[in-house]
Amino acid sequence: MSKQIPRWQLIVYSSGSLATAVSYQAFSTYVQFLYIDVYGLRAAWVGLIWSIYGLWNAVNDPLAGFLSDRTHTRWGRRIPWIAGSFIPLSITFYLLFVPPAGMVATPDLSLLFYFLFFVLAFDLLWTIAVMNWTALFPEMVPDEKQRANVSAWRQIFSVIGLLVGVALPPILAGEDWGGVQMVAGLVAVVTAVFFGLSLLGSREQPEFAADEPLPLRDSLRATMTNRNFLAFLGANLMIQFVFLALTSTAPFYTKYALRLQSDLTIGGVTLDVATQNSLFLAAAFIVALLAMPFWARFTHRRGAWHVLRFCTLFSAAVLLTFFVANSFYTGLVAIMLFGVGLAGLLMLTDLLIADLVDADELVTGARREGLYFGMNGFVIRFAFTIQGIITGTVLTLSHYVSPSAGVLYPEQPATAVFGIRLMISGIPAASLLAAYFILGKYRLHGDALLDMRTAVSALHVRKQAQLPTD
Repeated sequence: MSKQIPRWQLIVYSSGSLATAVSYQAFSTYVQFLYIDVYGLRAAWVGLIWSIYGLWNAVNDPLAGFLSDRTHTRWGRRIPWIAGSFIPLSITFYLLFVPPAGMVATPDLSLLFYFLFFVLAFDLLWTIAVMNWTALFPEMVPDEKQRANVSAWRQIFSVIGLLVGVALPPILAGEDWGGVQMVAGLVAVVTAVFFGLSLLGSREQPEFAADEPLPLRDSLRATMTNRNFLAFLGANLMIQFVFLALTSTAPFYTKYALRLQSDLTIGGVTLDVATQNSLFLAAAFIVALLAMPFWARFTHRRGAWHVLRFCTLFSAAVLLTFFVANSFYTGLVAIMLFGVGLAGLLMLTDLLIADLVDADELVTGARREGLYFGMNGFVIRFAFTIQGIITGTVLTLSHYVSPSAGVLYPEQPATAVFGIRLMISGIPAASLLAAYFILGKYRLHGDALLDMRTAVSALHVRKQAQLPTD
């Protein structure tokens, strides 16, 4: 019989999603824009750093997952890793966003290597904390109905984190990003507080800690020969790329494609450019929060796999509207429509990977959430590499003009504006279309999924019966 967890514990554990989202989204949305458009690093250099960053993930994600699966302490397998990493993670985030003033004054190789070091350090600590926190989800909540509830709470906190991490920084930092220290400090504190809070609601199942872990080679082979998992990885890579493309390109898009003006008045209130940019980004996440009950009901009737495929096609079609939007109002309509699809894309991938972990337990006899989430983290981090290369290449080839002293809004050639529209619209739409076809190779749905869940429930009953009694 599946164990039930108290509602308060479910909510407190889920609050860790706010820490995950606020740190990740602030990083992915603004760090490239900050180093290119504010600190003055060459776009090609930043693209190179992103390529190195992707290779770094080839090591730390799967290794962190494998080590987590094999950890045995009196406090569990996952919780000690989270407890030991979330404070250093918060400090590293702050230092990444606030480099020494001397380096910013002369953006040469010293700033480049500073950026490289702290990007890699941030990613390592983020991987350790987030992978272990996420790996608790399918282990901690084996019951299907409670798993759906936990997923819903996680996404609620995630959207709040997205709003804080994406919409608030431009308002606090100002048009020239002079308040970046305040932004970095706020995000660092929120990250630390909510990771710490989530530990109060975290727990691990003793019967799974008793599983005999597989050797590294066998564990990797069992994971990477799972065809359903490979299909999931391919589709999730495409989806995660879209999130990155949208958030990291949005500052360029609003500034140069929508050409936001500082004298826009709505309801008698004049909005500055930073506020307009924040409203633009916040609109997607507010709509996503409102749309989640719709996707939850749709998923209950049709299943996560069917609904996710539909959601990729819907979102791809909506993204094409970014090509034609040319003002704050038309851009706002486009981003709000995308928010409807964003809700489904956010909540459905977690349900698929939880099913994959359950199915793997039937094959290997062990719970291996760590390696599965680690390999997922490894693969989807290539979205950073892809997005970084695309940003550096498109901005360079389209003759993007960087701001100079006293010129915050340089006139961009038509080729640069088209390139920015392509980065936020055409390329992400193609990525979601690819995800739709890749998901066609995923077979763990329908009757196969129902049979798997029945077998896993029986296996858990046997494992609980084998635990020593006091």
